[in-house]
Amino acid sequence: MRVLCATTAGTGHFGPMAPVAQACAAAGHEVRVAAPLSFASHVEQTGLPHEPFDDVPPEIMGPIFGGLSSVSMEAANHTVVRAVFGRLDAQAAFPGVSEVVERWRPDVVLRDPCEFGSLAAAERAGVPNVEVAIGIRGLQLWASELLTDPLQELDEVAGLPPGTCSLAMAAAPVLTSVPPGLEPEGGAAHEPSSTAAQGPSAVVRYRHGDSRSRVGSLPGEWGDGDHPLVYVTFGSVTGGFADLSVVFGRCLDALAERPVRVLLTTGHAGDPDELRPWPTNARVERWWPQEDVMPLASAMVGHGGFGTTMSALAAGVPQVVVPLFAFDQEINATRIAEVGAGIRLGGRQESAAQVGEAVSQVLDDGRMRSVAEALSDEIASLPDVSEIVESIEGLARRR
Repeated sequence: MRVLCATTAGTGHFGPMAPVAQACAAAGHEVRVAAPLSFASHVEQTGLPHEPFDDVPPEIMGPIFGGLSSVSMEAANHTVVRAVFGRLDAQAAFPGVSEVVERWRPDVVLRDPCEFGSLAAAERAGVPNVEVAIGIRGLQLWASELLTDPLQELDEVAGLPPGTCSLAMAAAPVLTSVPPGLEPEGGAAHEPSSTAAQGPSAVVRYRHGDSRSRVGSLPGEWGDGDHPLVYVTFGSVTGGFADLSVVFGRCLDALAERPVRVLLTTGHAGDPDELRPWPTNARVERWWPQEDVMPLASAMVGHGGFGTTMSALAAGVPQVVVPLFAFDQEINATRIAEVGAGIRLGGRQESAAQVGEAVSQVLDDGRMRSVAEALSDEIASLPDVSEIVESIEGLARRR
Protein backbone atom coordinates (compact mmCIF):
# COMPACT_ATOMS: atom_id res chain seq x y z
CA MET A 1 0.00 0.00 0.00
CA ARG A 2 1.14 3.50 -0.82
CA VAL A 3 0.20 6.09 1.81
CA LEU A 4 0.47 9.80 1.15
CA CYS A 5 0.28 11.99 4.26
CA ALA A 6 -0.52 15.66 3.69
CA THR A 7 -0.09 18.44 6.23
CA THR A 8 0.12 22.17 6.63
CA ALA A 9 3.26 23.73 8.13
CA GLY A 10 2.26 23.32 11.77
CA THR A 11 3.75 20.98 14.36
CA GLY A 12 0.36 20.77 16.07
CA HIS A 13 -1.14 19.59 12.79
CA PHE A 14 1.57 17.12 11.80
CA GLY A 15 2.16 15.80 15.33
CA PRO A 16 -0.93 13.53 15.49
CA MET A 17 -0.21 12.27 11.95
CA ALA A 18 3.45 11.37 12.41
CA PRO A 19 2.93 8.23 14.57
CA VAL A 20 0.23 7.01 12.16
CA ALA A 21 2.57 7.50 9.20
CA GLN A 22 5.43 5.76 11.00
CA ALA A 23 3.17 2.85 11.99
CA CYS A 24 2.25 2.36 8.32
CA ALA A 25 5.92 2.45 7.36
CA ALA A 26 6.80 -0.03 10.12
CA ALA A 27 4.14 -2.38 8.74
CA GLY A 28 5.98 -2.43 5.41
CA HIS A 29 3.95 0.13 3.47
CA GLU A 30 5.41 2.92 1.34
CA VAL A 31 4.81 6.29 3.01
CA ARG A 32 5.54 9.81 1.85
CA VAL A 33 4.71 13.17 3.41
CA ALA A 34 3.42 16.07 1.29
CA ALA A 35 4.11 19.29 3.18
CA PRO A 36 5.18 22.88 2.47
CA LEU A 37 8.82 23.35 1.56
CA SER A 38 9.31 25.40 4.75
CA PHE A 39 8.32 22.36 6.82
CA ALA A 40 11.10 20.13 5.48
CA SER A 41 13.09 19.86 8.72
CA HIS A 42 10.04 18.65 10.66
CA VAL A 43 9.31 15.95 8.09
CA GLU A 44 12.94 14.87 8.02
CA GLN A 45 12.82 14.20 11.76
CA THR A 46 10.36 11.36 11.10
CA GLY A 47 12.70 9.67 8.63
CA LEU A 48 9.98 9.69 5.98
CA PRO A 49 10.43 11.02 2.41
CA HIS A 50 9.22 14.58 1.90
CA GLU A 51 7.22 15.63 -1.15
CA PRO A 52 7.38 19.44 -0.92
CA PHE A 53 4.78 21.85 -2.23
CA ASP A 54 4.71 25.64 -2.36
CA ASP A 55 4.27 27.86 0.68
CA VAL A 56 2.08 30.92 0.48
CA PRO A 57 4.50 33.83 -0.16
CA PRO A 58 5.39 35.60 3.11
CA GLU A 59 4.48 38.99 1.68
CA ILE A 60 0.90 37.69 1.39
CA MET A 61 0.69 35.67 4.60
CA GLY A 62 2.63 38.02 6.88
CA PRO A 63 0.15 40.92 6.91
CA ILE A 64 -2.74 38.54 7.57
CA PHE A 65 -1.16 37.02 10.68
CA GLY A 66 0.18 40.39 11.74
CA GLY A 67 -3.36 41.72 12.02
CA LEU A 68 -4.85 38.87 14.05
CA SER A 69 -3.89 40.20 17.47
CA SER A 70 -5.80 43.44 16.90
CA VAL A 71 -9.18 41.75 16.37
CA SER A 72 -11.39 39.51 18.49
CA MET A 73 -10.59 35.80 18.76
CA GLU A 74 -13.75 35.00 16.79
CA ALA A 75 -12.76 37.32 13.94
CA ALA A 76 -9.18 36.02 13.99
CA ASN A 77 -10.32 32.43 13.75
CA HIS A 78 -12.73 33.15 10.93
CA THR A 79 -9.82 34.70 9.04
CA VAL A 80 -7.49 31.76 9.67
CA VAL A 81 -10.06 29.12 8.70
CA ARG A 82 -11.46 30.88 5.64
CA ALA A 83 -8.60 32.95 4.25
CA VAL A 84 -5.55 30.97 5.36
CA PHE A 85 -6.51 27.27 5.46
CA GLY A 86 -9.49 27.35 3.09
CA ARG A 87 -8.11 29.64 0.39
CA LEU A 88 -4.42 30.58 0.49
CA ASP A 89 -2.91 27.35 1.85
CA ALA A 90 -5.25 25.10 -0.14
CA GLN A 91 -4.73 26.82 -3.47
CA ALA A 92 -0.96 27.04 -2.95
CA ALA A 93 -0.76 23.34 -2.07
CA PHE A 94 -3.07 21.92 -4.74
CA PRO A 95 -0.71 21.98 -7.76
CA GLY A 96 2.14 20.29 -5.89
CA VAL A 97 0.01 17.70 -4.11
CA SER A 98 -1.89 16.95 -7.31
CA GLU A 99 1.39 16.33 -9.13
CA VAL A 100 2.48 13.88 -6.42
CA VAL A 101 -0.86 12.05 -6.52
CA GLU A 102 -0.77 11.74 -10.31
CA ARG A 103 2.89 10.68 -10.39
CA TRP A 104 3.07 8.36 -7.37
CA ARG A 105 -0.54 7.08 -7.34
CA PRO A 106 -1.08 6.53 -3.60
CA ASP A 107 -3.73 4.07 -2.45
CA VAL A 108 -4.91 6.38 0.31
CA VAL A 109 -4.35 9.99 1.42
CA LEU A 110 -4.13 10.72 5.14
CA ARG A 111 -4.70 14.44 5.60
CA ASP A 112 -4.44 17.05 8.30
CA PRO A 113 -8.04 18.40 8.60
CA CYS A 114 -6.78 21.89 7.66
CA GLU A 115 -4.91 20.78 4.54
CA PHE A 116 -7.41 20.96 1.67
CA GLY A 117 -5.14 20.86 -1.37
CA SER A 118 -4.78 17.10 -0.83
CA LEU A 119 -8.56 16.75 -0.43
CA ALA A 120 -9.12 18.19 -3.91
CA ALA A 121 -6.21 16.22 -5.39
CA ALA A 122 -7.50 12.94 -3.94
CA GLU A 123 -11.03 13.59 -5.19
CA ARG A 124 -9.83 14.42 -8.68
CA ALA A 125 -7.75 11.23 -8.81
CA GLY A 126 -10.37 8.99 -7.20
CA VAL A 127 -8.16 8.19 -4.19
CA PRO A 128 -9.76 7.66 -0.74
CA ASN A 129 -8.94 10.38 1.77
CA VAL A 130 -8.88 9.94 5.54
CA GLU A 131 -8.78 12.74 8.13
CA VAL A 132 -6.27 12.50 10.98
CA ALA A 133 -7.93 14.58 13.69
CA ILE A 134 -6.19 17.43 15.50
CA GLY A 135 -9.02 18.08 17.93
CA ILE A 136 -12.42 16.99 19.17
CA ARG A 137 -15.24 16.63 16.66
CA GLY A 138 -16.76 19.99 17.58
CA LEU A 139 -13.82 21.72 15.91
CA GLN A 140 -14.45 20.16 12.50
CA LEU A 141 -18.20 20.80 12.74
CA TRP A 142 -17.56 24.46 13.51
CA ALA A 143 -14.97 24.88 10.77
CA SER A 144 -17.14 23.24 8.10
CA GLU A 145 -19.64 26.08 8.36
CA LEU A 146 -16.93 28.59 7.44
CA LEU A 147 -15.47 26.63 4.55
CA THR A 148 -18.38 26.45 2.10
CA ASP A 149 -17.22 29.33 -0.12
CA PRO A 150 -13.46 28.58 0.00
CA LEU A 151 -14.06 24.92 -0.87
CA GLN A 152 -16.31 25.89 -3.76
CA GLU A 153 -13.43 28.00 -5.07
CA LEU A 154 -11.13 24.99 -4.63
CA ASP A 155 -13.58 22.83 -6.61
CA GLU A 156 -13.29 25.33 -9.45
CA VAL A 157 -9.48 25.44 -9.25
CA ALA A 158 -9.33 21.62 -9.33
CA GLY A 159 -11.92 21.25 -12.08
CA LEU A 160 -14.34 19.37 -9.82
CA PRO A 161 -18.14 19.58 -9.78
CA PRO A 162 -19.43 22.20 -7.29
CA GLY A 163 -19.77 20.83 -3.77
CA THR A 164 -17.29 17.97 -4.28
CA CYS A 165 -14.75 19.02 -1.65
CA SER A 166 -17.39 19.89 0.96
CA LEU A 167 -19.08 16.51 0.54
CA ALA A 168 -15.76 14.66 0.61
CA MET A 169 -14.69 16.44 3.80
CA ALA A 170 -17.96 15.54 5.52
CA ALA A 171 -17.83 11.89 4.47
CA ALA A 172 -14.16 11.20 5.19
CA PRO A 173 -13.36 8.56 7.81
CA VAL A 174 -11.53 9.93 10.86
CA LEU A 175 -8.51 8.65 12.76
CA THR A 176 -8.34 10.25 16.20
CA SER A 177 -6.50 9.91 19.49
CA VAL A 178 -9.30 11.69 21.38
CA PRO A 179 -10.99 9.35 23.91
CA PRO A 180 -14.80 9.10 23.67
CA GLY A 181 -15.18 10.64 27.13
CA LEU A 182 -13.71 13.93 25.91
CA GLU A 183 -15.95 14.21 22.87
CA PRO A 184 -19.05 16.43 23.16
CA GLU A 185 -22.38 14.61 23.36
CA GLY A 186 -23.00 13.07 19.97
CA GLY A 187 -19.35 13.49 18.97
CA ALA A 188 -18.89 9.76 18.56
CA ALA A 189 -21.76 9.37 16.09
CA HIS A 190 -21.18 6.78 13.35
CA GLU A 191 -18.41 5.22 15.42
CA PRO A 192 -17.96 1.50 14.69
CA SER A 193 -17.78 -1.02 17.51
CA SER A 194 -14.26 -2.07 16.50
CA THR A 195 -11.24 -0.56 14.81
CA ALA A 196 -12.42 -1.89 11.45
CA ALA A 197 -14.08 1.25 10.08
CA GLN A 198 -17.22 0.73 8.02
CA GLY A 199 -19.27 3.26 6.09
CA PRO A 200 -19.00 7.05 5.80
CA SER A 201 -17.75 9.19 8.66
CA ALA A 202 -16.40 6.15 10.53
CA VAL A 203 -14.21 6.99 13.53
CA VAL A 204 -11.13 4.92 14.37
CA ARG A 205 -9.50 5.73 17.71
CA TYR A 206 -5.93 4.98 18.71
CA ARG A 207 -3.22 5.89 21.20
CA HIS A 208 0.47 6.51 20.70
CA GLY A 209 2.40 4.66 23.37
CA ASP A 210 1.57 4.65 27.08
CA SER A 211 2.57 7.85 28.90
CA ARG A 212 1.94 6.27 32.29
CA SER A 213 4.78 3.79 31.85
CA ARG A 214 7.39 6.55 31.52
CA VAL A 215 9.65 7.51 34.43
CA GLY A 216 10.20 11.15 33.44
CA SER A 217 13.18 13.47 33.69
CA LEU A 218 13.82 17.18 34.23
CA PRO A 219 16.54 19.63 33.09
CA GLY A 220 18.49 19.79 36.34
CA GLU A 221 17.47 20.81 39.86
CA TRP A 222 15.84 23.98 41.15
CA GLY A 223 13.38 25.13 43.79
CA ASP A 224 12.04 22.91 46.56
CA GLY A 225 11.96 19.30 45.39
CA ASP A 226 9.11 18.56 47.81
CA HIS A 227 6.78 21.04 46.09
CA PRO A 228 4.49 19.90 43.28
CA LEU A 229 5.75 20.46 39.75
CA VAL A 230 3.72 22.78 37.49
CA TYR A 231 4.52 22.55 33.79
CA VAL A 232 3.79 25.75 31.82
CA THR A 233 3.81 25.72 28.02
CA PHE A 234 2.04 27.76 25.36
CA GLY A 235 3.11 25.82 22.31
CA SER A 236 5.74 26.43 19.67
CA VAL A 237 4.68 29.76 18.16
CA THR A 238 3.45 31.99 21.01
CA GLY A 239 6.95 33.26 21.69
CA GLY A 240 7.06 34.73 18.20
CA PHE A 241 4.22 37.18 18.86
CA ALA A 242 5.23 40.18 20.98
CA ASP A 243 1.73 40.86 22.27
CA LEU A 244 1.09 37.21 23.19
CA SER A 245 4.53 36.32 24.57
CA VAL A 246 3.89 38.50 27.63
CA VAL A 247 1.99 35.49 28.94
CA PHE A 248 5.30 33.86 29.94
CA GLY A 249 6.39 36.56 32.35
CA ARG A 250 2.92 37.00 33.74
CA CYS A 251 2.66 33.30 34.55
CA LEU A 252 6.05 33.30 36.25
CA ASP A 253 4.98 36.30 38.35
CA ALA A 254 1.64 34.68 39.22
CA LEU A 255 3.33 31.48 40.42
CA ALA A 256 6.42 33.01 42.04
CA GLU A 257 5.04 33.05 45.59
CA ARG A 258 3.16 29.75 45.37
CA PRO A 259 4.52 26.57 47.00
CA VAL A 260 5.25 24.94 43.64
CA ARG A 261 8.13 24.28 41.27
CA VAL A 262 7.62 25.70 37.78
CA LEU A 263 9.09 24.44 34.50
CA LEU A 264 8.19 26.88 31.73
CA THR A 265 9.05 26.33 28.07
CA THR A 266 8.95 29.22 25.59
CA GLY A 267 9.20 27.23 22.35
CA HIS A 268 12.01 27.86 19.88
CA ALA A 269 10.49 31.24 18.96
CA GLY A 270 11.02 32.48 22.53
CA ASP A 271 14.14 33.34 24.52
CA PRO A 272 14.39 32.18 28.16
CA ASP A 273 17.03 34.81 28.90
CA GLU A 274 14.55 37.59 28.19
CA LEU A 275 12.58 36.39 31.23
CA ARG A 276 15.49 36.67 33.68
CA PRO A 277 15.75 36.97 36.58
CA TRP A 278 13.58 33.89 36.96
CA PRO A 279 11.72 33.40 40.24
CA THR A 280 13.61 31.07 42.58
CA ASN A 281 10.93 28.41 42.16
CA ALA A 282 11.10 28.46 38.35
CA ARG A 283 13.26 27.20 35.51
CA VAL A 284 12.79 28.31 31.90
CA GLU A 285 13.82 26.34 28.82
CA ARG A 286 13.14 26.81 25.14
CA TRP A 287 11.98 23.20 24.93
CA TRP A 288 11.80 20.03 26.98
CA PRO A 289 10.19 16.75 25.84
CA GLN A 290 6.62 16.60 27.08
CA GLU A 291 6.84 12.86 27.49
CA ASP A 292 9.61 13.46 30.03
CA VAL A 293 7.94 16.18 32.10
CA MET A 294 4.33 14.95 32.15
CA PRO A 295 4.97 11.87 34.35
CA LEU A 296 6.38 14.21 37.02
CA ALA A 297 3.87 17.08 36.72
CA SER A 298 1.09 17.67 39.23
CA ALA A 299 -0.60 20.30 37.03
CA MET A 300 -0.13 21.86 33.63
CA VAL A 301 -0.78 25.39 32.36
CA GLY A 302 -1.27 25.62 28.60
CA HIS A 303 -3.09 27.30 25.75
CA GLY A 304 -5.33 24.41 24.72
CA GLY A 305 -3.27 23.23 21.77
CA PHE A 306 -4.25 19.71 20.80
CA GLY A 307 -0.88 18.02 21.31
CA THR A 308 -0.26 19.55 24.72
CA THR A 309 -3.82 18.98 25.91
CA MET A 310 -3.76 15.33 24.91
CA SER A 311 -0.28 14.79 26.35
CA ALA A 312 -1.50 15.99 29.75
CA LEU A 313 -4.64 13.86 29.61
CA ALA A 314 -2.71 10.76 28.58
CA ALA A 315 -0.59 11.23 31.72
CA GLY A 316 -3.59 12.00 33.94
CA VAL A 317 -2.48 15.58 34.66
CA PRO A 318 -5.19 18.23 35.38
CA GLN A 319 -4.89 21.50 33.49
CA VAL A 320 -5.33 25.26 33.61
CA VAL A 321 -6.07 26.33 30.03
CA VAL A 322 -5.64 29.87 28.69
CA PRO A 323 -6.78 29.99 25.02
CA LEU A 324 -4.67 32.54 23.16
CA PHE A 325 -5.15 32.70 19.40
CA ALA A 326 -7.10 29.82 17.85
CA PHE A 327 -10.63 28.50 18.08
CA ASP A 328 -9.49 24.92 18.63
CA GLN A 329 -7.79 26.15 21.80
CA GLU A 330 -11.11 27.64 22.95
CA ILE A 331 -12.99 24.41 22.17
CA ASN A 332 -10.40 22.27 23.97
CA ALA A 333 -10.31 24.59 26.99
CA THR A 334 -14.09 24.65 27.27
CA ARG A 335 -14.32 20.87 27.01
CA ILE A 336 -11.60 20.30 29.63
CA ALA A 337 -13.61 22.49 32.03
CA GLU A 338 -16.92 20.82 31.11
CA VAL A 339 -15.69 17.31 31.90
CA GLY A 340 -13.98 18.51 35.10
CA ALA A 341 -10.35 17.80 34.14
CA GLY A 342 -9.25 21.38 34.71
CA ILE A 343 -10.04 25.09 34.59
CA ARG A 344 -10.51 27.39 31.61
CA LEU A 345 -9.42 31.02 31.95
CA GLY A 346 -10.91 33.50 29.47
CA GLY A 347 -9.40 36.80 28.38
CA ARG A 348 -6.38 35.51 26.44
CA GLN A 349 -2.99 36.72 27.73
CA GLU A 350 -4.63 39.19 30.12
CA SER A 351 -5.90 36.30 32.22
CA ALA A 352 -2.38 35.03 32.96
CA ALA A 353 -2.46 37.01 36.20
CA GLN A 354 -5.12 34.55 37.43
CA VAL A 355 -2.95 31.50 36.79
CA GLY A 356 -1.61 31.30 40.34
CA GLU A 357 -5.01 31.03 41.96
CA ALA A 358 -6.22 28.60 39.27
CA VAL A 359 -3.20 26.33 39.76
CA SER A 360 -3.80 26.26 43.52
CA GLN A 361 -7.41 25.31 42.88
CA VAL A 362 -6.41 22.50 40.53
CA LEU A 363 -3.85 21.15 42.97
CA ASP A 364 -6.30 21.26 45.88
CA ASP A 365 -9.25 19.71 44.01
CA GLY A 366 -8.81 15.94 43.96
CA ARG A 367 -11.84 15.56 41.71
CA MET A 368 -10.04 17.21 38.81
CA ARG A 369 -7.13 14.83 39.09
CA SER A 370 -9.57 11.90 39.32
CA VAL A 371 -11.28 12.98 36.09
CA ALA A 372 -7.93 13.46 34.35
CA GLU A 373 -6.80 10.03 35.52
CA ALA A 374 -10.06 8.45 34.32
CA LEU A 375 -9.50 9.95 30.87
CA SER A 376 -5.93 8.66 31.03
CA ASP A 377 -7.31 5.17 31.67
CA GLU A 378 -9.64 5.59 28.70
CA ILE A 379 -6.76 6.61 26.45
CA ALA A 380 -4.66 3.69 27.67
CA SER A 381 -7.47 1.28 26.72
CA LEU A 382 -7.47 2.44 23.08
CA PRO A 383 -5.62 0.29 20.51
CA ASP A 384 -2.01 1.20 19.90
CA VAL A 385 -1.44 3.11 16.69
CA SER A 386 0.26 0.04 15.21
CA GLU A 387 -3.03 -1.84 15.48
CA ILE A 388 -5.00 0.56 13.26
CA VAL A 389 -2.89 0.01 10.14
CA GLU A 390 -5.27 -2.78 9.15
CA SER A 391 -8.15 -0.29 9.32
CA ILE A 392 -6.24 2.06 7.02
CA GLU A 393 -5.69 -0.80 4.60
CA GLY A 394 -9.45 -1.38 4.59
CA LEU A 395 -10.16 2.29 3.99
CA ALA A 396 -7.73 2.28 1.07
CA ARG A 397 -9.78 -0.47 -0.59
CA ARG A 398 -13.05 1.48 -0.45
CA ARG A 399 -12.70 2.76 -4.03
